[in-house]
Amino acid sequence: MTDSIMSKAATMEIPINSNGDTRALGEDDGLEQPPNTQWSLEGTGGRLPGRRDLQQVMVSGPNLNETSIVSGGYGGTAEGIIPTSSIKGPAVHLNTHFLGNRRIPVDGQGPSMHHGGGSPPMAEEATRGVAVEKFDMMKKWSMNTYKCTKQLISERFGRGSRTVDLELEAQIEVLRDTKRKYENVLRLARALTNHFYSMVQTQHALGDTFADLSQKSPELRDEFGYNAETQKLLCKNGETLLGAINFFVSSINTLVNKTMEDTLMTIKMYENARLEFDAYRADLEELNLGPRDAVTMARIDTAQEQYQIHKEKYERLRNDVTIKLKFLEENKVKVMHKQLLLFHNAISAYFAGNQQQLEQTLKQFNIKLKQPGADKPSWLEEQ
Repeated sequence: MTDSIMSKAATMEIPINSNGDTRALGEDDGLEQPPNTQWSLEGTGGRLPGRRDLQQVMVSGPNLNETSIVSGGYGGTAEGIIPTSSIKGPAVHLNTHFLGNRRIPVDGQGPSMHHGGGSPPMAEEATRGVAVEKFDMMKKWSMNTYKCTKQLISERFGRGSRTVDLELEAQIEVLRDTKRKYENVLRLARALTNHFYSMVQTQHALGDTFADLSQKSPELRDEFGYNAETQKLLCKNGETLLGAINFFVSSINTLVNKTMEDTLMTIKMYENARLEFDAYRADLEELNLGPRDAVTMARIDTAQEQYQIHKEKYERLRNDVTIKLKFLEENKVKVMHKQLLLFHNAISAYFAGNQQQLEQTLKQFNIKLKQPGADKPSWLEEQ
């Protein structure tokens, strides 16, 4: 009987409070212990540790790596004993109890335990709502993609019909062709700028060399001096012409890569809306050719609603494209008239050697020039 009592005592948990103090051990009715019975234990000096000894044990603290956690109650099997040396992670505090593989704080802190039959928490409901909303969006996107892909394939193989606005389609094709041509003008103008910049730099270096030789060659001082002055004058006029060409390039770049590109983006949205409109139109026509039972009538009503929505979207974007094409044409004519006039006058004045007319042309188009005698270097020298 003593062995039975000792085996049960070995599995008893010593409850403690949050401050680490021991509490009074209650009598266990399940233990058959006679009053005033003295027990002899090996390693304890032949007596059972008293209350003061237990306090010393709790203060000094047992080595958790050499203890074990009992998951079961009295009479538990050996499978419920888990060596703490095999548990990895943060240290286990003494103010916790262990129930199975779960750690339960004694002081009431920590995660709350939901009992069966209770309502789900608010976070779980919100997560479920977001998941359902995303699923519905994915379902609508999948159906729309399927219908548009089916319509596109039918058009490519000549089996499906498409809505065509002949006048608008012609204007769109003209715009795309114009954009390709203007891109070529922009590419050539940039190449001209780079080559002319290299020539101006070469003239600048040649003028400095002539001026240096004029000082070091007394017999050819006048000849080198004339050439040095000529190259410096050409360099100055070249910088002025470069300012005009750069202004021309910047304006063409804005027209092609911003104004025209913005209109083409609206055209792309219009073409996508046209494809969706034709896809839902074909779907509605297919449903109208089928049987007219209750299920089909409900599907027809839904298809009619979607058809109307995409029809309004298509017509709205078609109007937007028409307006943008009109404004783009007006803006293109206005910009190109100014820029072509600038380019012509600047090139003509430079190669005619008319410095005054060249500077007047740039002032006419509000292009700032480097002031003569200024200490600041020109923008060419800053490159």
